[in-house]
Amino acid sequence: MASMTELYRNYWILADAKEEDLPKHKLSYRTILDGACGGQKERKIAARLIPKFFKYFPDLSADAFYIHLDLCDDRHISVRHQAIRGLLHFATNENLHNLADVLVQLFKTGDVAEFDLASNALLHILKIDAKGTLKEIIHHICKGKKIVRKRALKFLSFKLPEEVMTKEAEELILFNYKKILNVVSSEELYLFVKFLSSLHIMQNDKGRQLLVDLMFKEADLHETINHDSLDSAYHLIKCAQQAVPFFSANVHSNKFVTHFCEKIIPILGSLYNLKDGDDVQLEVLKLLAEMSRFYGVNEKVEYCMLTVFAILLNYLPPPPEDTAGNGDIQLHFSRVECLLFVLQQLGKTLPDFLITRVHGEKLAGFKIRLQYFAKNLQEFIEPLRLALEENSEEVIKPEEWEIRREVLKMSNIETLIKDLTSFPPSYKSQVTLSWTPEIESEIGHKRKLEMSASVSPPKKQKTHSTT
Repeated sequence: MASMTELYRNYWILADAKEEDLPKHKLSYRTILDGACGGQKERKIAARLIPKFFKYFPDLSADAFYIHLDLCDDRHISVRHQAIRGLLHFATNENLHNLADVLVQLFKTGDVAEFDLASNALLHILKIDAKGTLKEIIHHICKGKKIVRKRALKFLSFKLPEEVMTKEAEELILFNYKKILNVVSSEELYLFVKFLSSLHIMQNDKGRQLLVDLMFKEADLHETINHDSLDSAYHLIKCAQQAVPFFSANVHSNKFVTHFCEKIIPILGSLYNLKDGDDVQLEVLKLLAEMSRFYGVNEKVEYCMLTVFAILLNYLPPPPEDTAGNGDIQLHFSRVECLLFVLQQLGKTLPDFLITRVHGEKLAGFKIRLQYFAKNLQEFIEPLRLALEENSEEVIKPEEWEIRREVLKMSNIETLIKDLTSFPPSYKSQVTLSWTPEIESEIGHKRKLEMSASVSPPKKQKTHSTT
């Protein structure tokens, strides 16, 4: 093994030589390679010098490469850092496969600086050989240790530069997605699905349908949900949240909506008593409402509507038996908005002959309760509308946003009740759900119209209408 003195002496021999004469000093380079067998200081010096002169000694290239790879796995972190910094000097065609393999294996490190060095070097290799490097990354996701798999998946999901994501690279990832799904955890799956959704080749109905099917499978929709487990409820909600962005007019939500109606809605009351169960319950109803917008023709629509009717009854207080007053009643506006909206969306897909049957069975008994609910709604909505009329400022304050959301929510309920209680039932009203981001632009536009109207003198006095 070479001493520090020998290493520096041979380094100066190489450093002082003209570039065309360097291949003549093979013995000096061999001495530097021998430094990899010395102590920590010698190995660190070797890790710095081996890459520096690598290209001048093709006869020793294989030995130099594998000796340097061993230094990347040295027991001393300073040696590893130095060795990883020099890896890109070996990025020739015949070495790219092994380089990518080693760099992904280095993701096991507990040292942040070492991980960053390996990650940055891997990015460079990707730009040279995207397909081969992606194969190595996918291999370690599928076969590597847990920590390597987790970090390689994050690298795949967040680090890939746009220029390497060619159609060929995306097709390679899509070709291997099933292998990856077999080994990832639930949290890793959410990350991977989000990454898949960003691929250019997934920006079509076929791609979005694939993503919906992945989340449907993950939700384990063929098992009865254990409603004693809050984790199960959160897991289902998470899967639905992941699937919602992929639904469209051509990618239907039927499987998810049907599952919610079969397995979740009947036990909604049980979820209420769990830790934070009230939030879980409302979240389930919001998700059901959002998914119902993309519900297509389905043979189970009648069952789903009857199930929603049944749960809606829990939130519609009956009229008092006497005229003494309403007493203490709870009006769950958010839940009622969700359920009425679901009924409207599902109703749009009902065949004509089913409309009368479904509404004949359930709506007749609800009509009085719906009308009573609408009556109570007026006591809440009128003061809010008056408060908004009194505010003449152009800028909408945070507290006004909340008031406007409440007004929109109650207006939605009014509209939906009118639709459902009309004969025959109508499903044509356009309703924007009160919690969705779209309402901010809608409210902002409405405020501009209000301000415009307020500065233009009216030609004739008009009475204010709340309908």
